[in-house]
Amino acid sequence: MSKTELLKGSTSMILLSLLSEKEMYGYEITEKVHEVSEGYLSYKEGTLYPALKKLELSGLLESYWVSSQDGPRRKYYRITKTGKKALADQKQEWNMFKKSYIEL
Repeated sequence: MSKTELLKGSTSMILLSLLSEKEMYGYEITEKVHEVSEGYLSYKEGTLYPALKKLELSGLLESYWVSSQDGPRRKYYRITKTGKKALADQKQEWNMFKKSYIEL
């Protein structure tokens, strides 16, 4: 399985996990993913924003606009209660998958 396939399959869990720690705007999310993964993972706009929109339409995220001192307004994202529950479920599934994979 390629890195692209792994990233695509885990995008919602990654985004929900990051946003469970802190409300962020799009570019900040891409930078955090890059930083935490030590450059191994990265999101392009064409992947990130549709994923955020899908999570928002599903009720897992909310967004709001904030004026910026040094540029245009920024759209921030935050996880909802439903999103926190979905994240907990996804982490449980991931842990079961990881355990099974390691034991094979």
